[in-house]
Amino acid sequence: MGTEPHPLSPADNNQSTRRLMRVGTLGILAFWLVVMAALYFAMQYAMKPKGVTVTADGAVVIPRHHDGHFRVAGSVNGVPVMFLVDTGASLVGVTEALAREAGLQGGDPITFQTANGPRQGRVIASDSVTVRSLAVSGLRVGIGYTGRSDDDALLGQNFLRHFDVEMGRDRMVLRPRGG
Repeated sequence: MGTEPHPLSPADNNQSTRRLMRVGTLGILAFWLVVMAALYFAMQYAMKPKGVTVTADGAVVIPRHHDGHFRVAGSVNGVPVMFLVDTGASLVGVTEALAREAGLQGGDPITFQTANGPRQGRVIASDSVTVRSLAVSGLRVGIGYTGRSDDDALLGQNFLRHFDVEMGRDRMVLRPRGG
């Protein structure tokens, strides 16, 4: 009885092993790419700002942004802005560029005491400051705020004190007084 040759020689066996290792490595890599893509899209969804709503009684409900702040679109003298609600700010604050666009020229020089130290600016009365259905006329506006962009502004206490303010873990509600 003769011995039959083994169907896989050592060279063939090594080649098969290498091919299997390559396929396995590519499979593991593909798996982790899918996991990372899923995490990326889940985080994008979770970090997407929720919409601001206005209730039937005129209250404005502002969801907390993923960075922990409350942001809401509004306007100063009819010019669109993105307000950062700042309960520690005394005044509504705008950038120089926004002040020019909103017709806020002149004003009284002032030194603002900010979290980052003293800052030179000026103060002038506005025609109107609006957040959705809420509006206040004749507010003093601080000019000299430095935001992320020219249309960023601070929504300070001189606006907020005209409304009942409720703060929760994930939202802030600005409600017209008596509502």
